[in-house]
Amino acid sequence: MYTHTKKVGSGGRFGPRIGRRLRKEITEIEDKARNNKCPDCGGKIRRKASGIWECKSCKITFAGGAYYSVTQRK
Repeated sequence: MYTHTKKVGSGGRFGPRIGRRLRKEITEIEDKARNNKCPDCGGKIRRKASGIWECKSCKITFAGGAYYSVTQRK
């Protein structure tokens, strides 16, 4: 795997294959997805499937977005 991803973040694993813009979008999605918190206890959560989330500490399962635990309407 790629180890030099300090500047480009997690999207750096794709190298120059997919383009700068797509790598930047992937990096933003993955960074936001790491900061998800449980709505009840505020603990860490894990994505079980697309739109299904589970808290590690209180073991509740809830629905949300595909990449984010809480969706926002525009």
